[in-house]
Amino acid sequence: MMPDLGKYETVILSSYGASLLLIALLILASWIRARRVQRELSRMEEHRRHAKRPSGPPDAGAGAKEDS
Repeated sequence: MMPDLGKYETVILSSYGASLLLIALLILASWIRARRVQRELSRMEEHRRHAKRPSGPPDAGAGAKEDS
């Protein structure tokens, strides 16, 4: 049941429609940006993981103390 809005019915209902559309667009834009940021963070973490990994073969004597 909708109240009688009189001669302003078109203006009021179009304002409600525009508001709902803008809210939906803001939610969609936020969701898209969150996915993009999450992908970028994952990419950066993966790059950091690969950067910490040694590139050459490990030394056989690394960490061993000499007895002299």
